[in-house]
Amino acid sequence: MRFPLNNTFIFIFGALGGMLFGFDTGIISGASPLIESEFSLNAAQTGFITSSVLIGSMIGALTIGGLSDKYGRKKLLIVSAILFLLGSGLSATATGFVWMVLARILLGLAVGAASALTPAYLAELAPKEHRGSLSTLFQLMVTFGILLAYVSNLSFLNHNLLGFSDWRWMLGSALIPSALLLIGGILLPESPRYLVKQGDMRNAFKVLQLIRKDMDATEVTAELDEIKRVAGAEGAQQQKQGSVKELFTTARPAIIAAIGIMLFQQLVGINSVIYFLPQVFIKGFGFPADQAIWVSVGIGVVNFVSTIVATIFMDRFNRKTVLFFGSIVMAVSLVALALLNFLGDVSHAAIPTMVLIAIYILGFAVSWGPLAWVMIGEIFPLSVRGIGTSIGSAANWIGNFIVSQFFLMLLAAFNNNVGGPFAIFAAFAVLSIPFVAKCLPETKGKSLEEIEAELVSRSK
Repeated sequence: MRFPLNNTFIFIFGALGGMLFGFDTGIISGASPLIESEFSLNAAQTGFITSSVLIGSMIGALTIGGLSDKYGRKKLLIVSAILFLLGSGLSATATGFVWMVLARILLGLAVGAASALTPAYLAELAPKEHRGSLSTLFQLMVTFGILLAYVSNLSFLNHNLLGFSDWRWMLGSALIPSALLLIGGILLPESPRYLVKQGDMRNAFKVLQLIRKDMDATEVTAELDEIKRVAGAEGAQQQKQGSVKELFTTARPAIIAAIGIMLFQQLVGINSVIYFLPQVFIKGFGFPADQAIWVSVGIGVVNFVSTIVATIFMDRFNRKTVLFFGSIVMAVSLVALALLNFLGDVSHAAIPTMVLIAIYILGFAVSWGPLAWVMIGEIFPLSVRGIGTSIGSAANWIGNFIVSQFFLMLLAAFNNNVGGPFAIFAAFAVLSIPFVAKCLPETKGKSLEEIEAELVSRSK
């Protein structure tokens, strides 16, 4: 088996599922009003088209982990790329409500699979000294995908090329990165830890040599021996108890940490901004639609640039310190947003609201945005890493569904005053601080095997 690829290719293409994740969740914000008009849909139907992707995402996230533990990370990356291609093609050619919903659910399967599979794959490839930065590539790709989706919305709006509606071009543009993910999936190496679990030491050594170019053969052998030692201990343990039982015994602290960090990542309200920011400024401040979309593009740029900063500096600070920083920045900016819109003159609050949302996005993008995905790839034992990250990812989609379903209802309940929903999100930002202090392990600079040993000791 030969892997004539360099590390840059491996990690960028390994994280490409994140870009499709971001693109396919962000593109609907601009396309949905056009789809509603063409298919003569009511508000409930349009809302269901938006949220139907989350149904598939939860299913995809829950099922992909067990399958990847059985069949390998590489094969399931290829499957998710095929699902992205099918879902993108079907949504771009949909002829009505039912077809569009089915296409979005299929896309959701791919998005959910990518959200569970990619963090584990990147964590298993990355050296411990740079695992945070390299694993953050996933979130960087997510934010890049969201930004590309906003740009696609603006680029194709009112351009019915070759007789096809603008929204079809918006949705169909996802075919290009889907094809790249498929090509990358075919060329990418399998995870060395999965290969060890399968007893394929020869190819595990080859992959480690490929991705550890700064290490000599002795150091690669030492890392392989450590992986073999932990995998062997887990194999003996699994003969005594099934992996499902292990999830709720030795892996219980990891399950609590994964579910909690993923729920908090969503309940601080990030996807209220990703999905509904144009509507916030249209309904809350009376902006015209085109100006509201430009606001979303500006916030998308802040999100993307902040995540680049996080990628550069991720491995210089403790994970928990960065999470504390993000929680404080989000809490302060959200409280300020709520007070501004409750107590101030709403007619003069639009610009300060933009600035505070940008600060909130910055706080999220350098901390909870990337680190939640980094840590669910780090904290699970190898024997249940696939299914564990699936459960964590599913919790993320449940939180996402809650926020996306109730945000507009909350906005209406507060008479379109954005201070109401943001006050609720501020409360969750505050609650995230004691959660980090009590439930999350520090993982910076530790091998996956060292993290596993620490969490196993907590369960006893």
